[in-house]
Amino acid sequence: MSLAEQRITAVMRQVSSQEIVALSHPFARIRTVAALAYIAEAYGFRYADTRVVGNEMCVYLVRDRADRVRQRATANAAAFPQAGAGGPVPGMRRGTLTPLPDAEPEVAVLKALIRYDAYGGLNRKLTQAFAVVSAAVLLLLCLATGEYLVLMPPTVLIPGFVLVSLRVGSVRRARLATKLTAAGCTPVRDQQGRDRFLRPAPDDV
Repeated sequence: MSLAEQRITAVMRQVSSQEIVALSHPFARIRTVAALAYIAEAYGFRYADTRVVGNEMCVYLVRDRADRVRQRATANAAAFPQAGAGGPVPGMRRGTLTPLPDAEPEVAVLKALIRYDAYGGLNRKLTQAFAVVSAAVLLLLCLATGEYLVLMPPTVLIPGFVLVSLRVGSVRRARLATKLTAAGCTPVRDQQGRDRFLRPAPDDV
């Protein structure tokens, strides 16, 4: 069984037994995770959120009780009886996580949503505070030890690197926002105050 088939099997196990599907693959590309999310959505789930903890990203989907979604899940279960057991799954080339042409646009939207939420999960204020504190600590060490040649470069470079990374993340997120808006998604602010996007409800598509 290929790695893609193993991942599909793991997703189908969650789909069949859980109300929340969690996709966490540390070494997988976001495109791969988006394809897995597409498969879960084909069986009655809907993308909910992406969280980043340390170096690990986890994508969550919740079961959607809408009638149209449940009908689609039932139809897919009948059309793909061997899904998760080595058989084909909706929207993907058999044995792979490569989207078929008709699934590619939706996988692309899922990929953009995941990236947008992942960038938004980074605590900007906390990261900026880290940059300032690290610079202050290194500067104090310089003054205390007199090792200016050793400690001054990281005193400048570490905060600079952090701030540049934040700027790059903001630019990428703005581009993703443009892409998601063009795809019909609506900007919202969640209960934690994060800026996010919602896709149209299935019945509105």
